[in-house]
Amino acid sequence: MNDLNTAKNLLRRNNRSLVIVKNGRVLFETSTHGIRGLLMAVDKVGKNMENSAVADRIVGEAVAQLCVYSRVHEVYAVTLSQCGRNVLEKNGIRCEFEDLVPHILNMRKTDLCPFEKIVAGSSSPKEALKRLKKATTNTSGQ
Repeated sequence: MNDLNTAKNLLRRNNRSLVIVKNGRVLFETSTHGIRGLLMAVDKVGKNMENSAVADRIVGEAVAQLCVYSRVHEVYAVTLSQCGRNVLEKNGIRCEFEDLVPHILNMRKTDLCPFEKIVAGSSSPKEALKRLKKATTNTSGQ
């Protein structure tokens, strides 16, 4: 079984929100919702995320930018935004998904996800990471 299939299966079977697999080994998994799980992975796993497979419940531009920053090889999303797909494909990251949506919305479905707004207009994945870290340390969560 390849890394992406392993990550997808663990995401579903273990009711996780994020699973990262590389060379058949689980590097990181969490049930933490939102962008915080991937931010924790970037801090904890670091450069070892290069060439890994990521399975995440929701992938928008923010998650896609972090995957580009971490040099992830492939991504699976239960829900993928068109902008997230564009970022992944533009950067040569293979992606699979269940549902493709125009945008990732906030929890109340009344506006764009706040993290999507934070990364909009970022000049690079590194800048997106910096903006997301600043936002998540300054707020209690969204």
